[in-house]
Amino acid sequence: MKAPESSMPVIPEPVPAVDEVDTSYLETLMGYNATRASLKVIELFTKRMAVYELRHVDFSILSLITHNPGITSRQLCGALSILPPNLVGKISTMEKRALVNRRPHPQDGRAVGLYLTEAGAALMRDAERTATELEEDVTGRLSAAEKKTLMRLLQKIYR
Repeated sequence: MKAPESSMPVIPEPVPAVDEVDTSYLETLMGYNATRASLKVIELFTKRMAVYELRHVDFSILSLITHNPGITSRQLCGALSILPPNLVGKISTMEKRALVNRRPHPQDGRAVGLYLTEAGAALMRDAERTATELEEDVTGRLSAAEKKTLMRLLQKIYR
């Protein structure tokens, strides 16, 4: 007696192997391209900042303190989109490393301003120089006009 057709095992047709991955659709997406570029920059940033024991967010916090002496935690959180509980631990670690200190805010007696120590200022001079060199390396294939346009367009998206 012959088995009904539906109970016969289905043998799949051979599927050809993928020789070259087609990323053409992904490459039309802003998020994909921004992520790929960001991952490349962050990978290099992480390697070069290891000597300073700085992660991406640490560098950003210290850079804002460098260029805005007396900045408050609230201002830092707003500028970097960091939640206050996350910033508290970062600042404490930076204080333990003697990179920053807190002082009373000159206008608001309830607020505390953040300032670099001498060691913090020295570290940031070197770290910002390294960051500038890294940017030059990463964008080396772009003209000056392309760099300016890219920066303006990226800022237009997130601001």
